[in-house]
Amino acid sequence: MIYLNNENFDEEVIQAKGKILVDFYADWCGPCQGLAPIIEEIDEENKDENIKICKLNVDGAQEISRKYKVMSIPTILVFEDGEIIKSTVGMVEKEYILDMLK
Repeated sequence: MIYLNNENFDEEVIQAKGKILVDFYADWCGPCQGLAPIIEEIDEENKDENIKICKLNVDGAQEISRKYKVMSIPTILVFEDGEIIKSTVGMVEKEYILDMLK
């Protein structure tokens, strides 16, 4: 799991190759706390895949959140080669997230 911030977002997400899941969250967000173990589980299960799992605390990265129009959290964006290819907002099932990564 990679924790993103304003300093490493471009390098870890925009310039990176392959699929990258970014979980936009906040520590005070109840649904985000519910989603966290699912994201951690997906990260553990996909270590051998060409999928990078990242988390971005919106409280510390408001500029990035605005750039990608993140209005509600949790928001999951899947990037590939620097472009958003899939997105979802709110609490979702593990299987739904796995389908986003296919």
